[in-house]
Amino acid sequence: MSSARTPRRTLWEEGRHPGRLVRTVAVTALLLTAFIDVLLSEQLSLLFDVVFVALCLAAALAVRPRDFFIVGVLPPLMMFGVVLLLSFVSRDVVAEPGDGVVQAVVSGLAHHAGALVTGYLLTFFVLAVRQAVLRNGGTIRAAGRRSPRPAASRSPARPGANRSPARPTNRVAEPVPAPRPDLTDGTPPDTVELPPQRTGSGARLHG
Repeated sequence: MSSARTPRRTLWEEGRHPGRLVRTVAVTALLLTAFIDVLLSEQLSLLFDVVFVALCLAAALAVRPRDFFIVGVLPPLMMFGVVLLLSFVSRDVVAEPGDGVVQAVVSGLAHHAGALVTGYLLTFFVLAVRQAVLRNGGTIRAAGRRSPRPAASRSPARPGANRSPARPTNRVAEPVPAPRPDLTDGTPPDTVELPPQRTGSGARLHG
């Protein structure tokens, strides 16, 4: 017996990891990248920005559907946490040495605003596409066209169905004349005896 094959999941349906696990991995990877970048270039360079965008995209693809909110708010919080930590540990990496903590955080976010906006938009885009795919059963767009309805079959018209009903007439049937006797055979027609006429009291009788 051949077992039925289950349909293969698409890229948008592969994410099944818990939101807390995805968040922990993304934050750890970004902190490690920031530490390596500071050791190599003594600042947050383009390497940090590229890794940040890649982590946002990977987190949006890896999280399970019911934890979309955790990943949706992760990019700004992740960037803010790294910049805030560096403003305490090594302030000259994100701002001027004489700036305060608030100024250092604002300066650090401003220098990496491009990466923050890009990562945030990609995260929302991926989550929106995944939500649409899950709602439409594996496809991005739902089938908007409906199957045409079959034309209603018309029954053949009955003969005389469209004829108007006969209107009653007020004409009186004429009497049919009696057939005339045939005199060609020499037989006289039957004579009709008329009743005798009565005369008045003063009338004379002729002999």
